[in-house]
Amino acid sequence: MGRIIRSQLISWGGPGTRATRLELFYDLVFVFAFFNVSTLTSKNLTAQSLLEALLVLVLLWWCWTGFVTIGNAVRSDEGVMPLIGLAMMVPVFLLAVSVGVAFRDEPGGLYGPWLFAVAYLMTWGLKATALWTIARAEGTPRRSALLLVGPALVSTVVVLLAAVVPQRIVAAGAVQNVRIGFWVVALVLEYLGGLLLARTGWRLRSVGHAAERHALIVLVALGESVIALGIGASAQYGRPVGLPTVVASALGIVVIAALWWLYFDWIAAAVEQRLHGVRGPSRIPLARDVYSYLHLPLVVGIILFALSLERLLSILLHAEHPTGAERPGQLHPLLLYGGVILFALALVAIELRALRRLDRVLLGAALVLAALVPVAYQVPELAALALLAGVTLGVVTVQLRVTRTLRREVRRVALDEQTRMETELNRWRARRL
Repeated sequence: MGRIIRSQLISWGGPGTRATRLELFYDLVFVFAFFNVSTLTSKNLTAQSLLEALLVLVLLWWCWTGFVTIGNAVRSDEGVMPLIGLAMMVPVFLLAVSVGVAFRDEPGGLYGPWLFAVAYLMTWGLKATALWTIARAEGTPRRSALLLVGPALVSTVVVLLAAVVPQRIVAAGAVQNVRIGFWVVALVLEYLGGLLLARTGWRLRSVGHAAERHALIVLVALGESVIALGIGASAQYGRPVGLPTVVASALGIVVIAALWWLYFDWIAAAVEQRLHGVRGPSRIPLARDVYSYLHLPLVVGIILFALSLERLLSILLHAEHPTGAERPGQLHPLLLYGGVILFALALVAIELRALRRLDRVLLGAALVLAALVPVAYQVPELAALALLAGVTLGVVTVQLRVTRTLRREVRRVALDEQTRMETELNRWRARRL
């Protein structure tokens, strides 16, 4: 009887399941969370704030992958899942609004680290319940189901301890460092727990769903870059926009468009096609490595570039109006180039893991940009951005030549698949509608 009731409450996903509009609605809270992290860090760009921002991003990413895992197993817009998903949005939004006080308390409100930790506990409590229910409904043994949710719940307890323990055991000046240490332990437990996924009996029901969800989150991160560029360029307070701001805005769009092209032109489709061809127990480890692990530095690289871009536009704006003159911090050029370098290296790793292909163009681009970081410290901000835009455009041009045969085949297969699906769908509509 219990299994019958569960089958009525859950609509299982299938091989052709794609992302639903409801899942995109859930992502809105993560859009705000990513934006809040980058905006707060850009306003106070120090090594300490950058480290804290990276830890929060890594935690939010693993939280988001839990949503994707659930949505891949069951249809998020059927049965009881819409209620569970909407309930999850509340604690995730609390995570988003409290990212600025996750490591330190601000007077006049609730204790920040405790608020963030409790919101995270609520999020993982709901997710663990959903994962456990799905696993047991599929007949997964209790021990395997425990491997699925146990490591994440232990790491959540560590985050709770990080909120209450440091101030009780060390002097006030060391609380932040101890709290960061707790967070590192929690995140290591989270990500090591992902290595146990293949032993839980969990299976990837829809490669297309996983590919689409991760492609969309990359698109969200690129959208954050556009928003950051717009905020930096439009923070005029009624003042006219000068030529440096116009040029910087154009160069920023060029870099963002180049990053989009490098991922979406053929690599994203090639990885999805490769996963479609993998059968058996090796599919879960490959999907986990490519999507859950290697898409993280891809997104983080974009966000680092975005917060640096916003900072750069603000600097150029103040340079146009000397009364508000401001000089960049030491991290500014490093993040501007480092975000793109991290993005390129993540793509190299994705290709190497999924396609068994070493992308020498992207690897060479990362090395060239690393060599140009000292130059970026010596030249004006606008020149540093122009240099970065020139290199990224050059990389796209070279990639088009070097990968033309592979690119043509990947795009041909993708177009053929899309055409056949549209044909079958039109036939079904003609019969049923």
